Amino acid sequence: MAKMRDRIERILKGEIPQPPVAQLIGFRVAAIYPGEAVIEFEAGEEHANPMGTLHGGILCDIADAAMGMAFGATLGEAESFTTLELKINFLKPIWKAKLRATGKVIKRGRTIGLIECNVTDEQGSLVARATSTCMVLRDGQALGR
Repeated sequence: MAKMRDRIERILKGEIPQPPVAQLIGFRVAAIYPGEAVIEFEAGEEHANPMGTLHGGILCDIADAAMGMAFGATLGEAESFTTLELKINFLKPIWKAKLRATGKVIKRGRTIGLIECNVTDEQGSLVARATSTCMVLRDGQALGR
């Protein structure tokens, strides 16, 4: 089982495709660092809710991806993780915009981690802020995850 950070770096190099959910929604992994990941996304009409603004679930998806990859970049061999909790605050409406979700690990314990994410627009204005709690899975628990 390869380290998750190695897989993410292969995505960045174009050696393997973006994750299926990224292809479905239209976001892309833009950068990975120890405990930090950046997702880029261009919101358009196809991502609108019935009121015409960006659907909140899409913001959750890009924030979750950034936080998950940031946490995943801290994992060792034979480790995976699962998200226990995700919370998001929507701070301004979006119609069409280039968004950037930056996930950062705040606390990485042996089993539990706390991660945060800021989603900003082209001007650097905060669109949403999310936090997540993740649990490390090891050995048999990590198989197939």
